[in-house]
Amino acid sequence: MSAENPLILPEDHLFGRHNLPYGVYSTADTPDRRRIGVRYGDRVLDLGAAAELFASPHIALLRAGSLNPLMAAGRAVWTAVRTDLRLWLTSPTHHQQVAPLLTPLTEVTLHLPFEVADYVDFYASEHHATNVGKMFRPDGEPLTPNWKRLPIGYHGRSGTVVVSGTEIVRPHGQRKAPADPVPAFGPSQRLDIEAEVGFVVGAPTALGSSVPQSAFREHVFGVCLVNDWSARDIQAWEYVPLGPFLGKSFATSVSPWITPLEALDSARVAPPERTHQLLPYLDDADSEPGGIDLRITVTLNGQTIAEPPFSAMYWTAAQQLAHMTVNGASLRTGDLFASGTVSGPEPHQRGCLLELTWGGREPLELADAKRTFLEDGDEVTISAWAPGPDAARIGLGEVTGRVAC
Repeated sequence: MSAENPLILPEDHLFGRHNLPYGVYSTADTPDRRRIGVRYGDRVLDLGAAAELFASPHIALLRAGSLNPLMAAGRAVWTAVRTDLRLWLTSPTHHQQVAPLLTPLTEVTLHLPFEVADYVDFYASEHHATNVGKMFRPDGEPLTPNWKRLPIGYHGRSGTVVVSGTEIVRPHGQRKAPADPVPAFGPSQRLDIEAEVGFVVGAPTALGSSVPQSAFREHVFGVCLVNDWSARDIQAWEYVPLGPFLGKSFATSVSPWITPLEALDSARVAPPERTHQLLPYLDDADSEPGGIDLRITVTLNGQTIAEPPFSAMYWTAAQQLAHMTVNGASLRTGDLFASGTVSGPEPHQRGCLLELTWGGREPLELADAKRTFLEDGDEVTISAWAPGPDAARIGLGEVTGRVAC
């Protein structure tokens, strides 16, 4: 970054002109005023102020204290705003006007960037599902019969989706190990993380309609990183027969930056080869590549413990959205759906402690300690980048959470 001009960035900056993610922030002098910002380098552009400066027709949307009005406006507006943004930030003729609208990241407080409507979590990694199946069904088939026929998911709790940096309180609940005669109550002893990728819905749909894969871009505003915190002991006792409940609903962390879907066009890749014939609404053989080449890194107390590849996910986000709405369920602006744990074929590519420690039987060797599951005070950070145009890299906003002591 130029010391004289904060708008001149190196081409390889993760948050350069090809990225331009959206967030919501406040400053110390106006802590109660939330503004839409765009990350550019290590600064935040006041998008509403820029819109006024350049007489944008979208001032009202960009002056809001949440991304929801912009997200609801639809793809044509998203494209127009992004086009204007790139001009305002990269044209030398605008530098003198725009520079005063930039604030260093170190001087802002980042907030949950959108109001979460509904939250759905999927189970889209064949490697993750296979590993879990081997652990819990050692004498049977790792994958359930429906796994390769449809994207499995569940509805979570939108009210406990929190922004990166929010401290995570260890959940309490019922626990019962297989050998225990009766359940006990207390704090989770097997607190885990799940490295996931989230997709944020902008344009809504009417009840009774569905979204085909071909309309994915018309409804999905952007992408963020997700940590789906999981209490494995609570989950193991409660999940039969209806699935995750208290073991998941206590907290889900998301990054404060939403990367526009368009910014990841150069990272589109084909998903893994299908081994089953899919029903027409899920068949993506003639669709644009639905996978995304995201390189994820998970650190625990500053030490890298996993590097899961999102390109290995069996089910794509377009297939997940199609399945989520095929029964006529409507979309609302602010809906969030997450990929499920991202895992790859190699041991160091497993996206949760359950897999990394094989159910706690093989502790992780950290620099100064061993871990099976999270202890109080542990801090987990998930970061990622994707290939961009012109050999650039697109950074996703990291998501961090610390277990409260």
